[in-house]
Order: sequence, then C-alpha cells, then structure tokens
Amino acid sequence: MTRIPRHGTLVLVVGPSGAGKDTLLSAARKRLADDPRYVFVRRIVTRAATAFEEHDTVTAEQFAATAAAGGYALHWQAHGLCYGLGREIDDRIATGHIVVSNVSRGVIATARETYRHVLAIYIDARPEVRAVRIAARGRDAAAGSRLDPARAQGTRSDCDLVIDNSDALDTAVAAFVQALIILGDRQ
Repeated sequence: MTRIPRHGTLVLVVGPSGAGKDTLLSAARKRLADDPRYVFVRRIVTRAATAFEEHDTVTAEQFAATAAAGGYALHWQAHGLCYGLGREIDDRIATGHIVVSNVSRGVIATARETYRHVLAIYIDARPEVRAVRIAARGRDAAAGSRLDPARAQGTRSDCDLVIDNSDALDTAVAAFVQALIILGDRQ
C-alpha cells in the first residue's frame, strides 16, 4: 500500500453500536465548524440514512462499482452492509486537514498501513445504555448480537483514546472535542 505523505491526520471514530459515535461527531462538527483544520467526512453505506445515523446512501451495485474503480480510500463490510470513505480524504490529509469519520474497528490496521498519522478514538457506553439507544433506533431485532460483550471489546486495545459516553452527553462531547483540539494544536 502507498503511504500518504504526512501533512494531516486521519481520526477514526470507532466503538460498539449504540455508544453514540454519530452523536459525538455531530456535536464536534458544530463546535469546530469555524476551524478550517477539521473535515468531518460522511461514510458511504448501502443502507438508507436515518435520524440516528448520518451517511450517504448508495446501492450495493453502485458501491461495488466504485470499489472496483478504486474510488474508496477505505472500505469494509459489517452487519451485512458495505461502508466506505471516498478518495477525497487523501487530498484533505495531504493538504494538512484533520479528517474525522466514523468507521469500523476492522479498518484500523489498514488505515495505519496506508496513512502516516492515524488517531483511533474508541467511543464506549455501558451495555444497558447501548441497549436503550439501539432499541430507540427501531433495530432491536439486531440488538442481541450488537450487545455481545466479547464483540464490544473488539479491538479497543488498538485505539489511542477511549471516551465513555454512558452518562452526561456534554462530558463525552467535551472530551472528544478536546482530543481533536489537542491534535490540531500539535500539527
């Protein structure tokens, strides 16, 4: 794999379903909206977006064609769906931006092989909190597998920072935004 020259950083936001990754991303995007260093990238997913999850939607056929043409900087499969980040992140990183996106834990190693500077932030919440959040999405049929404790531990050890989003949202948002600001100040 080709390494992208170090100018910017790729921030991977990972964690189990219901931990509040998209909520924290949305809050950080609003708080950092006036700072041009930060770019919050939407994933491309083969599922319609909902109020609980922001992304761009494509069909499985469109996704496969784009992947075959090399149109994704990173792509993966999870929960029977295809996910990806467009190639435009390479230009953003090369021009010094801090690119932030929600991804699967399974792409951390590939991202670290591809990009010089990657920060993986693991967002977590207690299982009972995640269960309530997943049920609120109307996806409680899948909640059992998404709440498996072994699965929730996943590749947490591969991450650089862990943020607990079990309690007051403001506390988790402050920790997440502070981590991004510190990163920006170091570049």
